[in-house]
Amino acid sequence: MTALAQLFDRAFAPLAAAVAARRIPGGVLGIVDRNGERITRSIGSAQLVPKQRPMTVETWFDLASLTKIIFTTPRILALAEAGLIDLDAPLISVLPDLRQYDATAWERKVTFRQCLGHQTPFPAVEPIYTYGRDPELLRAFILQREWRARDPVYSDINFILLGFALERLSGKTIRDIDPGPGFAWSAEPDASAATEDCTWRHHVLSGEVHDDNCSALQGAGHAGLFGTAASILDFAQGLLTSASEPSTTLMRTPLSATRTHGWERPYEGWSGGALCSEGTVGHTGFTGTGLWIDFERGKAWTLLTNRIHPTRHFDSGIVALRQAVGDLVNGL
Repeated sequence: MTALAQLFDRAFAPLAAAVAARRIPGGVLGIVDRNGERITRSIGSAQLVPKQRPMTVETWFDLASLTKIIFTTPRILALAEAGLIDLDAPLISVLPDLRQYDATAWERKVTFRQCLGHQTPFPAVEPIYTYGRDPELLRAFILQREWRARDPVYSDINFILLGFALERLSGKTIRDIDPGPGFAWSAEPDASAATEDCTWRHHVLSGEVHDDNCSALQGAGHAGLFGTAASILDFAQGLLTSASEPSTTLMRTPLSATRTHGWERPYEGWSGGALCSEGTVGHTGFTGTGLWIDFERGKAWTLLTNRIHPTRHFDSGIVALRQAVGDLVNGL
């Protein structure tokens, strides 16, 4: 048995225990190293209600906020590298109509880099979908709303606005932009991990975006991407092998004690566990997904679960599960 296989068996144990305890219906764990050796294993159910389906390593997942680091961040950084945007320029360099009726509005001073690092005063959560289902009207609402400034927090608004910038520069809606190899903006329901029995869409979501705001906007920069463990590991391996390239270097460059450009970095209590090297970045998704890349040790791991199926209103123990898996991945 290889060292990676031994490590994998240990790291898989907390996921198996969580499924056995019925804290989560099912999940997939995958690990890849810089040389391309990888192991992926599934357990449990992809769906419980209204029918039961098994989880497989080929199951598609609603990646939720992993959209931020797999889709939006690389494209924003590529535009900056190509000289098409300046990360330290305000968003109005691409979105001139942002708060267009107030030239002194603080929103007009927010930069691309600040959005990437969640260093803006936007609110953590905003139920944009409750204002209607017209995607163009909602875009106008987001751009013209007088947002109440507060201390900087992790906010989806940052990446919704970055998504608007991608749309303006490409002349396409998010869902018309190529999501990248192995990824999609939806998936076949019977091939996907089910998420929530949605209280306002009135059915169990599977292969359909869970994020309410992304659904109402019909595509956004903060959520909506679907993928498999294999496609995520392919993406991670690509970053490991391009660690010295400018865009990848920026993904690793700190902007604060907890953030880089788009990603999180290790801090006390973070999702990747306590044993990561300082050269690690990671991110999680609300649906129960996560990806972590340790550039110093040359390995990456993804933990994909359907922890909100059939409801988010349950303590799945996902925080402790992610940390336990991360510690075991880095324990050898």
